[in-house]
Amino acid sequence: LRIGAQVTLAHLASDENVSKAYPALADAAGASASPEIRNAATLGGNLLQRPRCWYFRAAQYRCLRKGGGHCYAINGENQYHAIFDNRFCAIVHPSTSATALVALGAEVELVDGDGATRRFALEDFFVGPDKDVQRENDLRPREILTAVLLPNAAGLRTAHLKLSQKLSFDWPLVDVVVALDLGPDGACRHASIILGAIAPTPRRARAAEDALVGKIVDAQSAAAAGRAALEGATPLSKNAYKAPMLEALVRRALLRAAGQA
Repeated sequence: LRIGAQVTLAHLASDENVSKAYPALADAAGASASPEIRNAATLGGNLLQRPRCWYFRAAQYRCLRKGGGHCYAINGENQYHAIFDNRFCAIVHPSTSATALVALGAEVELVDGDGATRRFALEDFFVGPDKDVQRENDLRPREILTAVLLPNAAGLRTAHLKLSQKLSFDWPLVDVVVALDLGPDGACRHASIILGAIAPTPRRARAAEDALVGKIVDAQSAAAAGRAALEGATPLSKNAYKAPMLEALVRRALLRAAGQA
């Protein structure tokens, strides 16, 4: 499937072909923002939006991302910030659609002013603070994002779950998308578990993925994967509550994708 960058989130959420072939993506798009915003917001804009960190957005704070001396969130009001990869800058990636697209193995298509095209994994498009603290993606000068491309997902079992403070328009505290390839015997041949709202980029829970391969996805293996998803977490002073939420959400999403919830 090729999705143009100007397709709106509302269109993505309501399209029958997307809902049938990529239900986790349709669900993630439909759970983003408010109905008014979804009808105006494009997929390209959603993927390229700047961080929502209040220190970055506030004019009076010259944080690292704005060329300043340090990240104010690390020792400040960090209750909504990252619990992974937060050593330099504690932002969380703002796109829920990105979480789903990375889980589905999407590629990004970029075109420059001379018409040259670059195409590579969306997962590699996002840039973490450890590589460049002032950038969030690999968009070069005179380049635009033109499309996102998805491989055939036939046979994949997918699920998207998020937790937020209120059921109406709100940003997620924790966001999880899983995609499972199950064999005829029900054993997991491949798992993709992507975590959102907990790191500067959509984070792949590799330890959790590895823990599932060869296993039947049931309550026990899903719980073990949930615990493994926390490997490497470094919560800050006010956001440690995200860890048990993330563990529970990974477990629930795996059971839902496997048809057991």
